[in-house]
Amino acid sequence: MNTPMKIPFTKLHGAKNDFLVSHAADVPLTDFQELAIAICNRYTGVGADGWILLDGTEGPDYDATMRVFNSDGSEPEVSGNGTRCAALLISRDQALDSLRIRTGAGVKHLRLISVSPKQEYRFEMNMGHVRVVEAHSTVERMDAVIVDAGNPQCAIPVADFDFDWRTAGAAIERANRFPNRSNVSFLRAVDRHTIEVRFWERGAGETNSSGTGSSGAAVAAVARGLAEDPVTVLTPAGPLSVRIDGDTYLTGPAECVADGFFHYGKIITK
Repeated sequence: MNTPMKIPFTKLHGAKNDFLVSHAADVPLTDFQELAIAICNRYTGVGADGWILLDGTEGPDYDATMRVFNSDGSEPEVSGNGTRCAALLISRDQALDSLRIRTGAGVKHLRLISVSPKQEYRFEMNMGHVRVVEAHSTVERMDAVIVDAGNPQCAIPVADFDFDWRTAGAAIERANRFPNRSNVSFLRAVDRHTIEVRFWERGAGETNSSGTGSSGAAVAAVARGLAEDPVTVLTPAGPLSVRIDGDTYLTGPAECVADGFFHYGKIITK
């Protein structure tokens, strides 16, 4: 008889961008992509935008290592909101206020700012040098700013969101100029220090917020003269804060939702 494997997880969200986190020692598998698809399925799995594999082994310049997988099984270089979720677990378990997490985009430094009575953790994360690759571009016939935030970002300045931006985002994600696909943000200037953003994430589709997307959109808005540093990014899940001081720093929340076991007995696809 085939007995389902029990995969422990903690569910967290960073500004309603939700992730399931499992410790590497608890996952005796190598086919992480198929497990990510199964566990992230919102109907037959636990449900999340992504699954994080966290390894608490310390290195010479980091406190832990994380890999993140999108709900379609693809593995992005880094997730800003996901890294804050991993940082919450490390900070809670090891009582650390300053953390270094190794990601596919290098070691990211985070600083714990506060913990609310409801156990919402707020971190400032050094996103590194978020680089404008092309300040004026055209992608799928839309005005665009191409940004490297450790992962590919395509920021689209818009006057409003009264159009089918989801369909546009899906097309831009897979545009020919992005051989490895791209994250997409649609940004609207509100005032000199505020932008409003909608997100279409590579491998996950529409998300309530995005850490790298918010960072990329803020840097794109400043590059275009639509905003000035610091920038408040209004996401559908609430505001995130971005400041640019050589590197780009993102401040936002992370919160635990649940702990449990995923009964992994077969591959479930969307």
